[in-house]
Formats: sequence, structure tokens, C-alpha cells
Amino acid sequence: MRKAIFYYTGSGNSLWAARLLAKELGDTELIAISGYYTGKIEPGLEAAGLVFPVHMWGVPPPVLKFTDELKSLQPKYVFALGVNAGQIANTLVQLKSVLKKKNLMLNSGFDIKMPSNYVPWGDPGTMEHQQQCFDVARQKITQISAVVKNRETKSVETGRLWQRIIFTAVYHLATPNLAKMDRSFKTDKKCNKCGICAKVCPAQNISLTDGKPVWNYKCEQCYACLEWCPQEAIQYGKNTEKYPRYHQPEIQLKDVLNKR
Repeated sequence: MRKAIFYYTGSGNSLWAARLLAKELGDTELIAISGYYTGKIEPGLEAAGLVFPVHMWGVPPPVLKFTDELKSLQPKYVFALGVNAGQIANTLVQLKSVLKKKNLMLNSGFDIKMPSNYVPWGDPGTMEHQQQCFDVARQKITQISAVVKNRETKSVETGRLWQRIIFTAVYHLATPNLAKMDRSFKTDKKCNKCGICAKVCPAQNISLTDGKPVWNYKCEQCYACLEWCPQEAIQYGKNTEKYPRYHQPEIQLKDVLNKR
């Protein structure tokens, strides 16, 4: 039975969730959306999953773009995991609507809460909080696997009504400006010109000048560059220097680099 999970990841939260679910399902190929090319998989999948972080309370543009590829794969069953720090809002309803326009049905969609990687707004929480997130997510992923194995059709999970209204409006206002929001990225004196930031960027938005990163206005706001910098030399705005960096502890740098 041919199954595939397509994931988009920055700090590794979504890759971690996708790995766990693929293991639970068995016989499931795991494929990075950012490294996918047309024709990589033959059409006619029995089941296809999308696992991605919630960006600006909605679906990240690269995932929306990938839905065209998903349509060409003609999956019989489609499911999705929206990975977030506590506010799924209307993300999965949005995805369901997009897929419907492509004659695809989102048969099930789930809210997975993980530690926050949005450094401008603070840290990911204590180690105890992070571990609690991982434990709860593991349990839920086991439940999700049963739904997918049985090909159940369920209503997609959503946030509270006020979140769905307000945050959806914010998403539509903010998303057109994402590409140029990299103006606030900068490096400090700790930069050792290793170039890892350019290698982990899923948008290929970073070039190197004299060994130091330059952002080229194609940003997706995933913060992979900032989170994976081994020197913690990349800052965003005025506040990130005081916050610890975060990436999912079971995901290593090589896991991200190998999937670009």
C-alpha cells in the first residue's frame, strides 16, 4: 500500500511529528516539500499526508504551492497535521478549502502543539514544558495513526471562534509581506562564516558575501537560519539575543540539511 507524508520544517518540529507518524503507519515514504521535484512519485497514492508548521495562523505559502503537486499524485485519502505553539486557528479549514478547489478532499486534519520556535516573541518554555509537549504529541500521533489506517473521514480541528476570525484576518494581511520581513535579520560579532544558515534555508533566500549571510527578500519566516546557527549569531530585530534558541532535540542538523 503506497503512502507518503510530505513535510515542511524549519526548527524540526514538523519533521519530528512526520517521522513519528510515518513509523506508526508503517510502509510510508517521508518526503521534504522543499526538496520535492515533479515526477518523484508515481500518481495513485493510497494515502498522502501534509505535515507543516502554522505560519501567521495559516498555511505556509510553500505548502499551498505544493498542493498542485499533490493533486497530480491523485491520492485516495488525504490527511494533515498543523504543528503550532497553541493556536491552530483556521489553518486546517483553509487547507481544506484550497484542496477542494483542486478536487481533493482533506479527509482528516489535526492540531499538534509543540514548543514555540518564534523567537521574536519569546523562548520555547522550560525543558519540563517542552517535554510535556512532546509526550502529549506522541500520544496524539498514535491516535492519529489509527484514524489514517482506518481511512476515517473526520472534521478538521480548529481553534476557538475568535481565533479563527481575528487570526485569519491577520494571516491575509501579513502573508503578502512575508518575503520582505527578512529586513530585520542581522548577524552579530559571533558569526564565524560557517554558512549553515544558507544551507538550512528552505527558500534558498540566503546568499553569502565575504562568508556572511545576506537575506534576499524571499523569506518564509520559518526561522531555520536563526534557530540552527551554531554560534547563535543571527538576530531578528532587537529582542532575540536574550532568548535561547530552539530546535526539536531529536532532530539533528544533518536531518534538515539532507532534505533540502
